[in-house]
Amino acid sequence: MITKQIILNTAKAQCADLIRKEDGAELPRLNIHLLPSPTPEFARIVTGIRRCGKSTLIRQQIKQRYKGAFYLNFDDPRLYDFDADAFPLLDEVIMAWQAENKNKRSVDILFFDEIQSVTGWEMYIRRKLEAGALVTITGSNATLLSRELGTKLTGRHLNTELFPFSWDEFCKFKKFKKDLAAFRLYERQGGFPEYLKYGNEEILRTLFNDILTRDITVRYGVRDERSLKILAGYLTANCGNLISANKLAAQFSLKTTATVLEYLSHYEQSYLLFLVPKFSNSAKIQAINPKKIYSIDPGLIRAVSTSKTKDEGRIFENIIYLHLRRQNFKICYYADKAGECDFVYGSTEMPEFAIQVCYELTTENQEREVRGILSAIKAFPGIQYSIVTEHQKDTILSNGIKIPVIPAIEFFK
Repeated sequence: MITKQIILNTAKAQCADLIRKEDGAELPRLNIHLLPSPTPEFARIVTGIRRCGKSTLIRQQIKQRYKGAFYLNFDDPRLYDFDADAFPLLDEVIMAWQAENKNKRSVDILFFDEIQSVTGWEMYIRRKLEAGALVTITGSNATLLSRELGTKLTGRHLNTELFPFSWDEFCKFKKFKKDLAAFRLYERQGGFPEYLKYGNEEILRTLFNDILTRDITVRYGVRDERSLKILAGYLTANCGNLISANKLAAQFSLKTTATVLEYLSHYEQSYLLFLVPKFSNSAKIQAINPKKIYSIDPGLIRAVSTSKTKDEGRIFENIIYLHLRRQNFKICYYADKAGECDFVYGSTEMPEFAIQVCYELTTENQEREVRGILSAIKAFPGIQYSIVTEHQKDTILSNGIKIPVIPAIEFFK
């Protein structure tokens, strides 16, 4: 049975551990200046995959701006019995915390991690906002921290997504010069801070299994965990490929296409995998066309993949996708009878940019890659375009059109 003392003791232990802990991920995130400040009108919501640095971000915030703030992580065995009836006890704990820390603030400054695991959390947060509290919520599930707040808090929230280290952050963390050798390390290692510190791939495999078990199987009550994990492993190893729910259902002997669609939604909401649709002005047509699948991190791909090939091309394409995804672009692929373009994207419904991704242009693949970018140029007049490669820089002239070829490091700038 949960008690006030259990909550208070847990909060004290967690906060002491959070402030004391130095896990090698103390690099200030490059987009931290974009992080909105919490206000009594808007809760600040930070979502992202497990172990991407959300706790570090909270620690930096508490140390630099909110000393003595109250922090509680609900993903703790000591709080498994916490339910809606315990929220009044939490209020008492917060009052005791403020008194014990001799805070003279006129408002409460609250940091809650994974509070969405408690039924009724939305109404509790709303009450805290109405009382003037400054609330920051972090969590590892996109749906629970956006859709539910949108309905229960009537838009009183500001969302930010956090990802594993980007290429720039990787170089700063490792103290590397931004050159091709460092980029090739990033292609292999990815951006999970804990893995970059210790270099043990078992950290990534354990993370992969934790997400599938704790964030999906337990949270959504998935009965066939084995199929969920097998499918996730297959999709991670096949990043950059086209997939369809019908074919996956048949391939993995799953009962229905609806089951596959349900699993795909769970992967996306936990930030493990992402689906990119084919561009269409019709939502219905977009929904029925095959999607392209991408992973949250190149290091994770290599850690869980059973493929005997190196897969540099698809992992490189995955890195370019993540670069675009971090910037909140609306991303699609484009295909017609003439060719396929890897990414058409922009800040509006109509694409503003077209990118063809090719690990290395050769005499064998150049015609195909050019054909794909030309199909997008024809479909979207006025669009900006380029071919992005790992290291090559050039200009290709085709049908009177000059197509810039840009190395990834330059593209990231």
